[in-house]
Amino acid sequence: MKANPNHWKILIMPTAKLIKTRFLELSDQARATQMRKFFKMGEGGYAARDQFHGVYTTDLRKLAKEYHVLSFEEIEKLLQSPFNEERQLALMILGGQYKKGTETHKEQIYHFYMAQKKYVNNWNLVDGSAPYIVGMHLLQKEKDVLFQLVKSADMWERRISIVATAAFIRNSDFEATLKISEILLNDSHDLIHKAVGWMLREVGKKDVNVLVRFLDQHGHKMPRTMLRYAIERFDAERRKLYLQKKG
Repeated sequence: MKANPNHWKILIMPTAKLIKTRFLELSDQARATQMRKFFKMGEGGYAARDQFHGVYTTDLRKLAKEYHVLSFEEIEKLLQSPFNEERQLALMILGGQYKKGTETHKEQIYHFYMAQKKYVNNWNLVDGSAPYIVGMHLLQKEKDVLFQLVKSADMWERRISIVATAAFIRNSDFEATLKISEILLNDSHDLIHKAVGWMLREVGKKDVNVLVRFLDQHGHKMPRTMLRYAIERFDAERRKLYLQKKG
């Protein structure tokens, strides 16, 4: 009988330690330097404590597919890494497991994610996971947890609260997005302004009249970045009108 070349891969369960060696093989220091600048790792920047291997997203996707059976215990080890891409991979794996999981497994993944959310601490990590785990899990459930997160002192938790609603928007449910956006109108952080504007723009893609009603009521109070993101798909004349109202 011909030997199966994947036999030992099937028998040996993957570990975070094994995966970390793959990152060393895939690291690109020139790209890592670029990423440090892009993610504002300077003193006082939102990613000041982050580190980067310089691994490409396409390679992360391949790793996520290869190690899709990683256990919660090993995923947690990756989440605790100071390297952004290791945390990103952990969340990719978790999102993939959620998508294919049973209802029981999805429930476990959601609660695991919420227990580990302090490690979801950069915009790429939030944006790549919150809609696909938190948002999808709450799609047919009460949204109370999002209204707790939106009041958090932690900026990343506030971003999770608004970006998770992307899952609702895709299903033409705008209520939570609009309510959370209104709460965040006076938020002080630029990354929240961008996230809210982005979600409002997504609402507009589904129903521009809903977006226009929100803008007519709140546009004059919105931070300029938030407003610009929200009206990005409008024609030049309409954008100018809203920006003039903003003053």
